[in-house]
Amino acid sequence: MKKILTAFFLVITLLNFTLKNSYSAECDNKNGTERINCLEQLITQGQQQANNLDSEIRLLDNKGRLAESQIIETETKIESTQKELEVLGDRIEGLDESLDYISRLLLEKIVQSYKQRETSLFTLLFNSNNTSELLSKIKYVKTSRDNNQRLLIQVQEAKSNFEEQKTLREEKKVELDQLEIQLIYQKKLLDQQISQKEIILKDTQSNNSRYKQLLQQALSEYQAVQQAIATGSKIGPVKKGDPIALVGNSGYPSCSTGAHLHFEVRQNGTWINAENYLSSKAVNDEQNGSTNLGGGSWDWPLSDPIIISQRYGITPWSWRYKYSNGIHTGIDMWSKGSDVIRAPADGILYSSSQGCGSSIINIKYIEHENGLVSFYLHVQ
Repeated sequence: MKKILTAFFLVITLLNFTLKNSYSAECDNKNGTERINCLEQLITQGQQQANNLDSEIRLLDNKGRLAESQIIETETKIESTQKELEVLGDRIEGLDESLDYISRLLLEKIVQSYKQRETSLFTLLFNSNNTSELLSKIKYVKTSRDNNQRLLIQVQEAKSNFEEQKTLREEKKVELDQLEIQLIYQKKLLDQQISQKEIILKDTQSNNSRYKQLLQQALSEYQAVQQAIATGSKIGPVKKGDPIALVGNSGYPSCSTGAHLHFEVRQNGTWINAENYLSSKAVNDEQNGSTNLGGGSWDWPLSDPIIISQRYGITPWSWRYKYSNGIHTGIDMWSKGSDVIRAPADGILYSSSQGCGSSIINIKYIEHENGLVSFYLHVQ
């Protein structure tokens, strides 16, 4: 684990090859939870202040350091939990042996008492030669019964303790599994931070003017969609599967970098993940390889085979979308089979062409039931 973390630190150091590392060092003298809280505060501040390339890189550096700190914290918890499981295992084994011993002892005493059967006071009196002997026999019988009762209580307590420790061990196993899953996610997040920094430096060519240009392009695309909603021309009803447009590159060069379909869904004006409405399908995700996407009943707007270049949510390129808090609001896709775009569900089709920077972007959208609207950008 330590070797892997050392490699992560080295990679992040090497990634500062173009811009001077300008991250804030105020969290470096802190450890554990204090360091994590400190970095989270810096990231919150940085997200509000990231208005140039240098502040964007500083934000990513702090996100990377936060991911590193979280990895270390999780690995520490994993190591501690593993030790607790070892201790619990030894304790349970000891309790098992103790419970077995006490149970056998109690069984022997019960068998012995059964053989002796109940001894009446009359029998003791009759078989005793004197008062002293009678008292001794009565004391022996009472002591024997008391010992059996104590053994029975010990067995019950040992069994209860044994079950408690077994339950605790199972809870710790679940906790360990969750920590290991969390560690995988945190390492993946760190990889994403590294990749995102590489992409920003490459896309902007380490130039602040280029950085601002890309932000403006993303904002212009958003403004074009908003204007399309307000001024779109109604075409009419469409049924699921009807052709509505062709994949294009309208908006180039100001608001598009190549032919693709930007497909997004809003409900009552709020962005939602379109994957939740599309039916499950095997697609080729350029970031993650072949995968199954979709969890709804809508048809996909393109035919197979479908290539996904950018999904909904936080992606290596979503830093551009400041208006949506760094969320890519749709799915960028294209098809190797056909450029025909089809309605994924019934609705009313609208069309619009809007200025996007120095270019014109063509947009189609469909109003569905329950306040749902699907959008299709860059069409021919």
